[in-house]
Amino acid sequence: MAKKTARRRPAPVVTQRRGPSLALIIGAVVVLLFAGIVAFGIYRTQQQNQALNAPPAGVIADGLVVGQPQASTTIDVYLDFQCPACRNFEKNAGPTIDELVAKGTARVIYHPVAYLDDMSGGTRYSSRASAASGCAAKDNVFPQFAKLLYDNQPSEGGKGLPDQQLLAYGQQAGASPAFAECVNTKVYERWTRKVTEEASKKGFNSTPTVLVNGKKITNTDSALRQAVGIQ
Repeated sequence: MAKKTARRRPAPVVTQRRGPSLALIIGAVVVLLFAGIVAFGIYRTQQQNQALNAPPAGVIADGLVVGQPQASTTIDVYLDFQCPACRNFEKNAGPTIDELVAKGTARVIYHPVAYLDDMSGGTRYSSRASAASGCAAKDNVFPQFAKLLYDNQPSEGGKGLPDQQLLAYGQQAGASPAFAECVNTKVYERWTRKVTEEASKKGFNSTPTVLVNGKKITNTDSALRQAVGIQ
């Protein structure tokens, strides 16, 4: 009688649990990196926009402030760096203004408008000089820089001073190396437009326009001295 052969049962198949595949991990990392790059790009753009819209240091409303905040007298000067009459006012009344600021009896708010862009041979010198003055204010050398611009004022109808010359005057005024970057990247270009627009809205469409404690005066040193009560 033949013997029966016992059937062997196949060994059970053991399935091991594995973590995420390498491809899945790499894909997740790529997604995270991409999201980080996008977020950084948005942040960088926001920071740049804030810088472009931010006024220079020492600004109140639409002007550059020189002098002590607690001074009893406020002098507003609306100017265009290509305006010959503005240069004459600075030459004649500048020493009086410097005296008042030094004594702490007056603060001056300079409003560098850009009305004469069309008079600079298409180079927009008024706008570029105004924006550069914002960079100078940021470096606390606005008075020195403004004096250099007036001393070397280009003629109306000419090409105006090139940016390279503005950078040289900034350096001569004592600005830091950051001044050049500020000018080259046009940080205060939008601020210049705002200053010009605000001046126009107030009806100050000619330069120089000078006010003492909000009251308009004639553009002479004698009128300024009379308005502030000094002889």
